[in-house]
Amino acid sequence: MLLLGVDPGSRVTGYGLVEKKQSRMTCIHAGTIAPPGNLPLYQRIHKIFESMVDLISRYQPAEMAMEDIFFAKNVKSALKIGHARGAIMVAAAQCGLEVFEYSPLEIKKAVVGYGRATKEQVRSMVQAILNMGAIPSLDASDALATAICHLNWTRFDKKS
Repeated sequence: MLLLGVDPGSRVTGYGLVEKKQSRMTCIHAGTIAPPGNLPLYQRIHKIFESMVDLISRYQPAEMAMEDIFFAKNVKSALKIGHARGAIMVAAAQCGLEVFEYSPLEIKKAVVGYGRATKEQVRSMVQAILNMGAIPSLDASDALATAICHLNWTRFDKKS
């Protein structure tokens, strides 16, 4: 199964495509969507939407997993992330993908074994689990971690 993991952000959105065959997971492609910061929010959100549609159309993943909303101290930042999440969900719906959401705590526990792990610890474990030579950016590794979390969860939750 090919899965698209997404770490939403209004400035930088991480994504990672992970394929699972039997018990082995492989990173097919990972990166970030980073619209120019000088664009107004609505144009950045539109670029995220277009990029997600292109990515989904190109790779044809079976499902999408994304990081769920979390408590944020800055309400304005949380709203902007919410806009990005909405654009990503609409792109998935337009392409016929089912979306699954996981909290940051669930993702970190699934990948590192500890819910308060740092981004660097998550990246290190993602690199090890996927046997990656190259070091992914923190945003891409968070997206890959989300994919790993979902692929591990589906062992217990799905009929397959």
